[in-house]
Amino acid sequence: MFEREGAVYDSRRPIAPHQHLRPTTERAWVKVLLISIALIYMLAIVVLPLIQVFFEAFRKGFDTYFASFEDRGAQTAIQLTLTVAAIAVPLNLVFGVAASWAVAKFEFWGKSFLITLIDLPFSVSPVVSGMVYVLLFGAQSALGPWLKANDIEIIFAVPGIVLATVFVTFPFIARELIPLMQAQGNTDEEAAISLGASGWQTFWRVTLPNIKWGLLYGVLLCNARAMGEFGAVSVVSGHIRGQTTTMPLEIEILYNEYNFTGAFAVASLLAMLALLTLVFKSLLEWRYGDELAGTRRH
Repeated sequence: MFEREGAVYDSRRPIAPHQHLRPTTERAWVKVLLISIALIYMLAIVVLPLIQVFFEAFRKGFDTYFASFEDRGAQTAIQLTLTVAAIAVPLNLVFGVAASWAVAKFEFWGKSFLITLIDLPFSVSPVVSGMVYVLLFGAQSALGPWLKANDIEIIFAVPGIVLATVFVTFPFIARELIPLMQAQGNTDEEAAISLGASGWQTFWRVTLPNIKWGLLYGVLLCNARAMGEFGAVSVVSGHIRGQTTTMPLEIEILYNEYNFTGAFAVASLLAMLALLTLVFKSLLEWRYGDELAGTRRH
């Protein structure tokens, strides 16, 4: 027996199909107010700026819009952005799976410290992380003379951009997988090993299928951040147009040159890549809704 809002219910008696217990007791106007605040906030902060980007990009017509991408600097920026993402995401995928496996499946000295290091890019400014690489590999660093003598370029070159992007984005996959793998425990892996499966067979046939949706979410988030990173890349790139400028940096350069159409054209392309990521995520949720819901509950 239990009481709710002045009524007494018998827990032994099933509730009739037409009877429903209200999960909350707020009045209707309170729910409407909260929903309205959320919608207005999202419209003002997210939707309207996004619409304005596309409006400014196409304001002078489609011909002017597509002509903006004929510029060599814009083409190089697009190519470099996709290249850096294509390198950084697989590297972080390997690290994320390895780190999450170590944290979730094993007990070892320094485990808390490893988790803290994984979270470090969330608390450190991207500009600071870029400066760290300049101090490590710049011309005035301890390694600078050796790098110059061996004709190795890291700062103000593509390797530096890749390193900065990897640093900023490496927590996303690991942080998506760690709680999921901890919730799943070791039961399935132990059962597979007891049946004679090797370590690799256990990973490919047991662990990986169990974490595939969390892994996919982490990859999507990592890829979106890699393409949109500005602060760390700005420090290590040197803003060499046509060589080390990614799409976010190209947008800044075009905007500072008062080439607003070109700036918003590149910005719209970057926004479209982010929207495609969101659409892909939504399609997966629609197609595999039950499996995704089970994964997210962990």
